[in-house]
Amino acid sequence: MLIMKLKQIFIFILLLAAGGAQAQQVLTLEQAIDLGLKNNYDIRMARNDAEVAANDNAYANFAFAPRINGTAAKTWTRTATKQEFGNGSKRDTSGIKNQQWQAAVNLNWTLFDGLKMFATRQRIQAIEILGELSVRNQVENTVANIINSYYNIAQQKQQLRALAEQMSISDERVKLSDAKFQTGLAPKTDWLQAKVDYNAQRANWLRQQTVIEQSKASLNQLLAIADESVNYDVHDTIPLNLQMSYGQILENIQQTNPQLQISRQNLEISRITLKERKGDFFPVLSFNSAYNFNQSRASAAINQFSPIFNQNRGMNYGFSATVPIFNGLNSHRAYKAAKLDIEYQQIALDNQASLVNLQLRNAFRDYEYYKMALELEQESVDLARENTMVALERFRQGVSTTLEVKEAQQSLELAAYRLIQARYNTKVAETELMRLKGSILK
Repeated sequence: MLIMKLKQIFIFILLLAAGGAQAQQVLTLEQAIDLGLKNNYDIRMARNDAEVAANDNAYANFAFAPRINGTAAKTWTRTATKQEFGNGSKRDTSGIKNQQWQAAVNLNWTLFDGLKMFATRQRIQAIEILGELSVRNQVENTVANIINSYYNIAQQKQQLRALAEQMSISDERVKLSDAKFQTGLAPKTDWLQAKVDYNAQRANWLRQQTVIEQSKASLNQLLAIADESVNYDVHDTIPLNLQMSYGQILENIQQTNPQLQISRQNLEISRITLKERKGDFFPVLSFNSAYNFNQSRASAAINQFSPIFNQNRGMNYGFSATVPIFNGLNSHRAYKAAKLDIEYQQIALDNQASLVNLQLRNAFRDYEYYKMALELEQESVDLARENTMVALERFRQGVSTTLEVKEAQQSLELAAYRLIQARYNTKVAETELMRLKGSILK
């Protein structure tokens, strides 16, 4: 009888879990991660920032090239001049028109600036590397969020199955209580209480379906799925890696943790910036050259000595040196600010290392705790389920009360909830350890 009843409950759970899941395509975790890597807004913004830095670096070598500028201008003038001389003669040159062309090509080539241009190129290259590290860090964080969100849906589905099991037991309680009431073997209050418990569990089951839809909406946001009509299901199992060790995670974490890599790169950029600021104290030696062309043409001569057409062209070249003498101590201020920024970035690196170590220790403690809790809670669920079936059978035979069945039910409900939570929390801790290690994509 007990085995038969267990089979009936199992079939009932499958039917409830399958309800509403028909015609839904199953989305695997790998597919979800692939969609997130392509569409996630945070990743796309990080990639855009990295592309800006890469674009700057693509032109970094032109910092050593000369600067060449060309200018050209054409002007039209109209003059009206009237003159009277001491001998009584007069001259009127009104209406004279003049056209003037001017063109020039100027070259300025910085030959030495205290090696500042070399430091500038290094800084731009370092910023590009920082952009790549930032993209990797954002990818690691986003993938971790996708994994946690995906398996959150899985755990909510497991909770739905647990509630279906409780509904099945309560439904059996309702039938047994009604049969006993009809035969006068039990009061009507047993049937009423069983019906109330069943309705409460039914309400919880309906609420759990809403929670699953809300969890899917959260995953959709990570995957940048804006179409609310997209309907899919997820696998309701949560695979676990129970073989992770603290030493394995700690090995080379200083080199693999994305946040530490970013902090070290910021420190390197600050050191390069200091080299740039040192260049402000050195003279700047430049090579300068220019080609000039000037042409003017007048409609008439103002006097016999003024030309109607005039043209000049020529080239000049030479060297110039700019020696910094005093600029309000701005160079000293910028140099000191660069040194302070190095100290700040070093403190930030040390602080980040401390935070990573703290996060690693806490995540591994959670991982170890939930691993042990899994065994205990699995045993508790098995015992509580057997106890519930025994209590239900005793109630059927009239040797126990409905209160005993209800207490057994509650124990099974709590044990199942703790087991599902322990399984999910173990996965969260596992994912966090992989994120801190920087190996979540491997």
